[in-house]
Amino acid sequence: MGLIWLALAAIAVWALVRLGRQTERRGRAHWRVTATLLGAVLLAGGALSAFRGAWLWAGVLATAGLYLAWSSRIRPVVRSEPISEADARAVLGVRPGATEPEIRTAWKKAMGRAHPDQGGTEGLATRVNAARDRLLRKTGRD
Repeated sequence: MGLIWLALAAIAVWALVRLGRQTERRGRAHWRVTATLLGAVLLAGGALSAFRGAWLWAGVLATAGLYLAWSSRIRPVVRSEPISEADARAVLGVRPGATEPEIRTAWKKAMGRAHPDQGGTEGLATRVNAARDRLLRKTGRD
């Protein structure tokens, strides 16, 4: 019986950690939260069924739980919109006529703040990359 509780606790911890990492726009976030919770419940039901010896139900429930958990992880590709030269300079904080090394240095500094792993968002990181690309294209080097 202790092994059942350990498996259920592990699934609950996984769901809580996963829910804490999710940052999405409104409509998509609700789907991801619901899918994570339902996936955790299905995995727990699969574990409980396996411990009771109902292998067919355990397989069905675990497969459904894993499918929901996996499908809710798929994120849409963030596309960048065209950015003007003035906006690109403002995003990176460089002066007009900046050289390629200045642009790359400013990009590294801005990306350090905007990267999703550093507390930024995918949209902001995409905008910083678009600004770098726009300014490097202007200098003739990309």
